[in-house]
Amino acid sequence: MRTQRQVVDYSLQKRAVLRDVHNGRVGTLEVCDASPYLKNAARFHGEPTDERCPVCRRDNLTLVHYIYGDELKHSAGQARKLAELPVLAMTLREFQVFVVEVCRSCAWNHLAQQYVLGRDALTADELDQVEAVASAAAGRHRETGLSSQRREGRR
Repeated sequence: MRTQRQVVDYSLQKRAVLRDVHNGRVGTLEVCDASPYLKNAARFHGEPTDERCPVCRRDNLTLVHYIYGDELKHSAGQARKLAELPVLAMTLREFQVFVVEVCRSCAWNHLAQQYVLGRDALTADELDQVEAVASAAAGRHRETGLSSQRREGRR
């Protein structure tokens, strides 16, 4: 995504946790503790990956994207599909995305990545283009609405 910035990757932390699990220093019950809410978010909003679960190796991991930001108001903290993020990035000034990987079989979960999205990263020219496209789309909706009202008036 063009507006993605301040990316934090937690893969080193993941490797350290997995090393401790495989060496027996940490039990699997301590790391396989996904809440029912996280499992449901993985089922309904998650993006499947080709990567196998590093703990049980039975199922592929699912990525869940949680969004947080002041402009989101009641939507803050919700899981969203990856396809929804670019639309939000063009409409909101700034919000944070937390990507959590989840195994739906054994409940392994780990924060994989964190980043910021939003229009604040766009240059003035890019912002003008986004606003022009948005206003053109709004104009089409108004025209469509007027023509449907005219058609209904004729009946």
